[in-house]
Amino acid sequence: MKFGPVPLDEAAGAILAHSMRAPSPDGYASLTYKIAKGTVLTVQHLRDLAEDGVTQVVAARLEPGDVHEDAAAEQLAAAMLASGVGLRARRASTGRVNLVAEHTGIVSLDAAAILAANLVDPGITIATVPCWQRIAADGLVATIKIIPYAVPGDRLAQACAAARGAIGLHGAQIATLTLIETRIGPDTPPDKGRRAMAARAANFGAQLSPRIVVAHDAQAISAALADAPGEVLMILTGSATSDICDVAPQGVRHAGGQVDHYGMPVDPGNLLFLGRIGGKPVIGLPGCARSPALNGADWVLERVICGVPVTSADIAAMGVGGLLKEIHSRPMPRRGKNSA
Repeated sequence: MKFGPVPLDEAAGAILAHSMRAPSPDGYASLTYKIAKGTVLTVQHLRDLAEDGVTQVVAARLEPGDVHEDAAAEQLAAAMLASGVGLRARRASTGRVNLVAEHTGIVSLDAAAILAANLVDPGITIATVPCWQRIAADGLVATIKIIPYAVPGDRLAQACAAARGAIGLHGAQIATLTLIETRIGPDTPPDKGRRAMAARAANFGAQLSPRIVVAHDAQAISAALADAPGEVLMILTGSATSDICDVAPQGVRHAGGQVDHYGMPVDPGNLLFLGRIGGKPVIGLPGCARSPALNGADWVLERVICGVPVTSADIAAMGVGGLLKEIHSRPMPRRGKNSA
């Protein structure tokens, strides 16, 4: 692509780089109209500009093999959506195509592929939300922006190859969850935690089965798990789970299940455990799950609801970016009075 000043008599078909005003072609000299940047200049445009004494314009002229910004953005969007899962592209405009969610879900990304595409040419760009972020229906997931008015076709092809199938959206795979709460003493705990978890399930169109509250005892938890109807089982204990052999993990084992992981490098959310009974995932929730605020349990629960496997390595990887909002009421805040 050639870019720069162009004599007016050579500018037909060029792309105007900066908006200009020209006398109206209707014969009234006092009237003007705007020729917007990005306009492909016609003979009439040039006549109108000449009427105002303009002799040259700053414009872009495509060369053989160049691809116009809108067409380039559309091609790159099509490549990214090659997997065809849960996303659609909006119409291109000024070199931009937005990718939006067709339904609520979590976003999966091939970060290395997107980086490779962004490295091909500074004028070819892809920006996305973070990997595994929850997105509502019609929410913006990514934007593709071609910065110049055109890019070389060979570089566009290289970027398309790098980014092919690099993004997807995973929707809910389950409809019901069971929350088992434990009590310390005879009193039923407040329903704050249940309300918070019901709202999290509702984000994906799922719901909780009827309330279950049992004593804070491994055998009681085991019996509740055995009878639980939900496709995903969650345990919210009245006393924090402080070891992989604590009451709630033992309850999972007594029910014939196994505990695959305990603890996570996300704060708040450290005291989470993950296991399974038969084909049902079991999530031991940290106490912070009683709050609707974002915590580590959200990141695990959302993947489980959407059928995305969560391994110990996945949980370990959550540590980068896992320092979430400060909780000023905690017994030992992260920042002391004398902290810098």
